[in-house]
Amino acid sequence: MLGRRKWWLFGVLALAVLIAACAPQGEAPRSETTGEFVKNADGYVDITVDQLQQMLQNKDFLLVNVHIPYEGEIPGTDLFIPFNEIDANLDKLPDKNAKIVVYCRSGAMSTVAAKRLAELGYTNVYELDGGFKAWRAAGYPFEVKNQ
Repeated sequence: MLGRRKWWLFGVLALAVLIAACAPQGEAPRSETTGEFVKNADGYVDITVDQLQQMLQNKDFLLVNVHIPYEGEIPGTDLFIPFNEIDANLDKLPDKNAKIVVYCRSGAMSTVAAKRLAELGYTNVYELDGGFKAWRAAGYPFEVKNQ
């Protein structure tokens, strides 16, 4: 009898591990009560390329490329502000409660920019994890314009 219980428990645990392994990975966490994205400890939300693609379907945000030098852009990009010149370009940004999504090539520069925006009091900042390298790797459109 005890042997069957052990096998049953082992089966249940194995099933739980399998379900956890098959769950979507890398998605920005959402509140269980509101379904809204949850900010990280630095005060902004990390999003995946798939989440950005979905957000672009009903675009209600400012999309900002902060990568220097220019190497291309995600279609729908509204502004180019170098990550290290955020403070000098606040006049180009909407009010501090507006939704702003920042990205760069790999995520390093946009992380600096997102953190700085949060420090300056912007309350609705999103940062694209993996930058446009991840965007392109996922097969989403990318363009390089003459500057």
